[in-house]
Amino acid sequence: MSKRNKKNKTSKKLKLPLTHKPLGLALSWASGALAGLAFQQTWKAIRHEEDAPDALDRDRGWGEVLLAAALQGAIFAVARSAADRTSAKAAERSTGVWPISDKGARDGGG
Repeated sequence: MSKRNKKNKTSKKLKLPLTHKPLGLALSWASGALAGLAFQQTWKAIRHEEDAPDALDRDRGWGEVLLAAALQGAIFAVARSAADRTSAKAAERSTGVWPISDKGARDGGG
């Protein structure tokens, strides 16, 4: 690879935090809000109740509390993955470089 190509790739990688981070943050916030609404609607459809149980609700049983937690976790995981993937694809389209070089390095961890 020539020095010029290396320099272009390096400059593109330096731009990624400026393009990927704000977009990722905005999409994460929006996906979290939408996931919360989706969970509320899903709980209403499944249990015909307005409010899902909290772990500290004394009047709710283990099964109900764990079902709500599992459902909420699944919905939030799908929403977060969709937001992460969307922001990464947008960053790649705008810069030509995938924003994360390490496979599975969500949140900067390896």
